[in-house]
Amino acid sequence: MSNPTAEFKTLWPTLFMQISLPGHEQANAVLIEHLDRLDSEKDQLTTDYLSDNLFNDGHPAVDWLKQSVQRAVVDYAKADGVNYDLDFGLQAWPNINRMGDYHNLHNHPHAWLSGTYYVSVPEHETLPLGRDDRTPNCISFFDPRPQANMTAIRGDSQVDPEYRIKPEPGTLLLWPAFLHHLVHPNLSHETRISVSFNAVLRWNDRYLPD
Repeated sequence: MSNPTAEFKTLWPTLFMQISLPGHEQANAVLIEHLDRLDSEKDQLTTDYLSDNLFNDGHPAVDWLKQSVQRAVVDYAKADGVNYDLDFGLQAWPNINRMGDYHNLHNHPHAWLSGTYYVSVPEHETLPLGRDDRTPNCISFFDPRPQANMTAIRGDSQVDPEYRIKPEPGTLLLWPAFLHHLVHPNLSHETRISVSFNAVLRWNDRYLPD
């Protein structure tokens, strides 16, 4: 009697996209100048993110980034198995993070996807005395299954509660908007500059699951 063949499935995956945008060296130099100017003209530019949509700015470098994000969303949807056209809008805001700035644990309600593009990331930290496990300017993403760590054992590939990355300038990250994440403090006298965004679907009945 032959042994039965087991079938294994990976259930409830969380699709994460990372890409280095071609041409970012030239675009980032222009973006830094433009975003620094916006920051000098508006108090609380980073925290007042709902008042304006950076992607309506009209600046050539911002338009380049908007087109890149639009393409990334389409590529993400295709990789996710969405085989029909999506009607979505993009809402974006700049993040100007100086020494000590960080972002608490959060997700992005009412959006389908969220993401960040990194314009400038400090290369050198100015670490004060303290813990040696600090990871300045990294971003951490957390397992969306709240009970997944209840029976965690060593070597179990299903349990990896945190994914942490230190992005480089030119990196675009894209993830499901429900995914909780946080940004570690900037511990440098150099400024960390990024552009965050949401992809929000305009409702259509074809989005309803079968």
